[in-house]
Amino acid sequence: MEILSPAGSPEALRAAVCAGADAVYLGFGQFNARRGAKNFTRDEFAAAVSHCHLRGVKVYLTLNTLCSDREMAQAVDCAVQASQLGADAVLVQDMGLVRALRQCAPDLPLHASTQMTLHSLDGVKQAADLGMTRAVLARELSRRDIAYICERSPIEIEVFVHGALCMCYSGQCFMSSVIGGRSGNRGMCAQPCRLPYGWGDWADGHPLSLKDMSLAGHLEELRDMGVASAKIEGRMKRPEYVYIVTKVYADALREGREPTGEELSRLEQAFSRQGFTDGYYMEKKGPDMFGVREEAKNPRELFAQARAAYEKGEGPGVPVKFYAMVRPGEPLQVGVEDGEGRVVTAAGSVPEAARRRAATRAEVEGQLTKTGGTPYRVAEVRSLVQDGLAVPLSAVNALRRQVLDGLTAKRTALPQRRHGAYKLGARYENYRGEPDIYVSLRRAGQLTFELTKAKPGLITLPAEEIAAHPDDVKAAIGRGVPVAAALPRICFDRELPGLRRELEACREAGVTDAYVGNLGHVPLCKELGFALRGDFGLQVFNSQGVKEYKRLGFQSVTASFELKLAQIRDLAKAVDTEIIAYGRLPLMITENCAVKNQSGKCVCSNVNLLTDRKGVRFPVERAYGCRNEILNANKVFLADKAQDWKKAGLRAIRLLFTTENGVECVQVLEAYRGRGNYIPNNFTRGLYYRDVE
Repeated sequence: MEILSPAGSPEALRAAVCAGADAVYLGFGQFNARRGAKNFTRDEFAAAVSHCHLRGVKVYLTLNTLCSDREMAQAVDCAVQASQLGADAVLVQDMGLVRALRQCAPDLPLHASTQMTLHSLDGVKQAADLGMTRAVLARELSRRDIAYICERSPIEIEVFVHGALCMCYSGQCFMSSVIGGRSGNRGMCAQPCRLPYGWGDWADGHPLSLKDMSLAGHLEELRDMGVASAKIEGRMKRPEYVYIVTKVYADALREGREPTGEELSRLEQAFSRQGFTDGYYMEKKGPDMFGVREEAKNPRELFAQARAAYEKGEGPGVPVKFYAMVRPGEPLQVGVEDGEGRVVTAAGSVPEAARRRAATRAEVEGQLTKTGGTPYRVAEVRSLVQDGLAVPLSAVNALRRQVLDGLTAKRTALPQRRHGAYKLGARYENYRGEPDIYVSLRRAGQLTFELTKAKPGLITLPAEEIAAHPDDVKAAIGRGVPVAAALPRICFDRELPGLRRELEACREAGVTDAYVGNLGHVPLCKELGFALRGDFGLQVFNSQGVKEYKRLGFQSVTASFELKLAQIRDLAKAVDTEIIAYGRLPLMITENCAVKNQSGKCVCSNVNLLTDRKGVRFPVERAYGCRNEILNANKVFLADKAQDWKKAGLRAIRLLFTTENGVECVQVLEAYRGRGNYIPNNFTRGLYYRDVE
C-alpha cells in the first residue's frame, strides 16, 4: 500500500519525498481542485517528476475540476504536457475530459478523483469501463464498505487516511458557488461549511464543520483489505505539515505497525480541529465528529525540526545492489541494480599484479558503499576479488559514479507514449422547438389531480416514493402524464437491494425512465430496462461530457446549474438537454444528519431550517438513507426570462419542487407557461447569468 502525499508547492514535494512518500499528487496549471495552492510551472513540474522518479516516487497530476468548452483544449494540453514530462497518472473528475484524454493521450493512466463521488462497487466498475486504472473512494465509506469494494474491484482502490473532511460528498457540493460564486467543483471552494450556523435565530455553532479524519490506527487493516493507496489530504498545507504527517504514516506502514502515542501527538500538533475522527470508517456518526480550528500555540519547534530534516535529508533512499569483479587479465567490472531490475554496468582498465599491496575484497566493497550525497543507499554488495591484484581505489570510485549516473538516467527516462491533438468533434444542431416543461417532485403528496390535469411533459418522483404510492403513479400515467423515477445520488452497496426492489416496483407501476445522478446506478438501471436520463449529480459541464453520456446510453442529460445560459446554449447537444429552471437548488448532500446531531433524534418530518450569520435560513430535508440535503434559501425563478431559456436549444426545462405544496406546484407550472401572477417571495436567477470562479 503506497503512501500518497500532497505537494502544493515544490518545497512541499521535497518534504513529502524526504519523509518517505511513495507517491505525490500536485497541480500544474489551473484545472485542479486546489487552485489556491501554489501549484507548479512547467519547468517546476518537469523538475518534480525527475526528482521523484529518481527516488522511486510516483507523480500524479490533479486535473480534477470541471472544464467549460472554452477551457477543454487547454486542460487537454496540460495533461498531454504532463504525460510528455513523465507524469505517472492524472486524476480527473470531468467526464468530458476523460473522453478527450482517451483520444489525445491514450497511454496516460487515469485515476477517478473523489470528485466523481464513487462510493459503490458498480461505480468503481463503471470507472474501470471508462478506462480508469484507479478509483478514489468517497471519504464517507465505512471499513465494511471499503473491504467489500476492494475484494471485488477490477482496478486499484485509493482511500483517504488523513486530512480535512467536507460536510458534503465531494463533487456534489454547490454551496460555495450558489452563495458566493466560487465553485468547489472548479477548485475555488470558499469553505462556507466552516462558518457558524444555528437552528434558531442565531448562528451559534458549527454544525457543518467536521474534524479532520485520521485512520492512523487502521493502516494494517486497510493494507489487508487490498487498498492500493493511502492518501493524505493537504495541498493547501505548509511543507512542515506534509513532512510530519507523511513520516508518521510512512514509518508506521513500513515497520508493520500503527503510529505510536508520540506520533499521534505530532499529528495533532501539526494541525487538527479539536482532535481527529474516524467516525465514518467505524460507522460512528454523530456530534463527536465535529470540531473547529482553535487558536493554538504554533508548534515552532516541531516545524523547525521538520524543516531541518527535509532541507538537509534525502529520506529513506533508493536501495541498490552493487556487483564488482576483479580478475587477472580482465577489465575491472562494476555493476549496480535497483529494486525494479534496472541494471547498469561499466568496465575499467585491466588490473595489474600487485607490487607492494594487493587490493582486498573489503576495500573494494567499502568504496562501493560510499553513496553519500546521492539518493541511493546500498542494500547489498557482492564482489569477486582475486588475490594478488592491484586496484586503484580511485578507479573503483569512478566506476561507482559512472554506473550510478547510468542508473539515474534510466530511472528518470521519459516514457514513450502516444499523443494527439485535441479535436472538437461533431457539432449538433440545437433543438429549435418550444422546450417542454418537466416537474420534479419530492413527495407523492405533491402529485395531485390538479397537477396531472395541467399536463406537464414529465413528472419525476423519487423511486422510493413511487414504490410507496404505486396507485397514485398509475393514476397519473393513466391520465396521459409520463412518470420517471429519480434515483438517489448516494446509495451504498448494502442499500442496493432495497433500491432494486423499489425500482422493480416502479417498473410494475408503468415507469420506464430513470433519472441517474451517479455513475454507479447505470448498470442497475440498464439491467432493469429503464431509459437513462442524466440528473444534475452527473455534473455535465461541456460538449464532450454530453457526447460521453450519449455513448453510455443516456437519452437525455441535465446541464450543470453552475453554467451560464450562454454556455448551455453553445453546448453540442448530442442528446436531449434540459436545465433546472425553478426551485431550491441542492447545496449539499451529507452523510451526517445535521438535524439528528442537533436534536438527538430523527425529526425529518418537521420543518428544519439552518440559519447563517446573516439570518438567512436554509431548509434541511431528508435524503435517501436518512441522509441530509441542504437546500438554498432562495428559489431559482426564470418564468419571466422565457425569452432567454427558449433560445438555449433545450429539449425541456425542469421545475424542482421541494418544500412547495400541491397548490404551489400548479401555480409555478402555470407561471412558466405564461399564465397567472406567481412570483416567489425570495428568488434568485441562480448562476445562469453570472460567472462562476
